[in-house]
Amino acid sequence: LNMVLPSKMGDIAKAYFMQDRGHLTGSMALSLVVFEKTCDMLSLLLWCVFGLLLYPQKDWLFWVMTLSVTGGLLLGLAILSFPKFARSVFALAQGIAPKKMKAKLGKMSYAWQEMHDYFWRDQQNLLKIGFTSIFIWFLHLLQIWFFILALNAYAPFLANLALSPLAILAGLLPLTFAGVGTRDAALILFYQPYFDAATGAALGVLCTSRYFLPAIGGLPFLEQYLSFAKRGKQN
Repeated sequence: LNMVLPSKMGDIAKAYFMQDRGHLTGSMALSLVVFEKTCDMLSLLLWCVFGLLLYPQKDWLFWVMTLSVTGGLLLGLAILSFPKFARSVFALAQGIAPKKMKAKLGKMSYAWQEMHDYFWRDQQNLLKIGFTSIFIWFLHLLQIWFFILALNAYAPFLANLALSPLAILAGLLPLTFAGVGTRDAALILFYQPYFDAATGAALGVLCTSRYFLPAIGGLPFLEQYLSFAKRGKQN
């Protein structure tokens, strides 16, 4: 699903299986998936902020991106850390959402509070989840740096910590399937000081393979997923 839906929205499908097999309510399952995606995004933003602060060649565009990414990181941390702030965000979303979505957002706000209480009850486990997510993203960014070296090119690793997250964030914009095109253009643009456009395009192909190969691995289970989805509609 992530290969055909923008912004990796295919991950939302996990909420259905959590509801079906984990005996959770739909709103709670969706809240857990959103919590996972939020932690995942915050870990990426953390590395991006770290890299941008140390990136030497900052013009006005990079300063704008640094402030924007830092603001997004602080906003996400506030939503995860402060229940009152999260409730105000849900209330704001309910105020501008269509009528059909208001009831669902209300249920999700309640489930988010329940999920927040559950995770913050065991702060040691929450720290393990957070550090694991940060480390996994470090490995992702290290892999992209190895891609650059495999193409007989070079970019400083600290610069890669700033530039590759920006390209990944560009690929998450809901403009193309799986970010193909937007992520490639961002890689070519951001890595201009270090290698040419052809190398940037090749790097984009390698980065796309990080999404394409797992999708191929999931094809044998597609029939089972469709049967589950069909059964859910019948029920």
